[in-house]
Amino acid sequence: MADTTASAGANCMDKLKSYVRTQKGFILAAEILISLIVIICYAASLYGGYSAVAICEMIFAMVFFGIFMMEMDKQIQVINWDLFRAGIGAVLYIITSLICVIGGAGDGARIAGGVFGLIAGLLFAYDTYTIFLQIKSTRQHTAASTGE
Repeated sequence: MADTTASAGANCMDKLKSYVRTQKGFILAAEILISLIVIICYAASLYGGYSAVAICEMIFAMVFFGIFMMEMDKQIQVINWDLFRAGIGAVLYIITSLICVIGGAGDGARIAGGVFGLIAGLLFAYDTYTIFLQIKSTRQHTAASTGE
């Protein structure tokens, strides 16, 4: 019994290591890390309410990281939730970060959180772009293969 649990843990760790080496895994890991940095900056700020976006986006990125790592995304292909997650995350990060940078006079942690939030918004926008390109390429391949 102990051997099966140890090998299952090692198997999960191997999946984690191999998934982080992929482009999608690296982007999701970077989103989790930059969201954590933004949360820390906003927690040190006088206005901690802006951390709600960073907390939600970090949790969503963690959930999708687990889904993609375990390859559960191939079972449900009705709608691409990852595209919505990344697109909404980019918009929310950019809006809240601009508010923090513009109105954060005298609060260095809020300005730092806003700057890191802008970087996170750009990272989420890049993720949205790569997901869109992936969807576009799979639809073109599907349309070309059914034309025979």
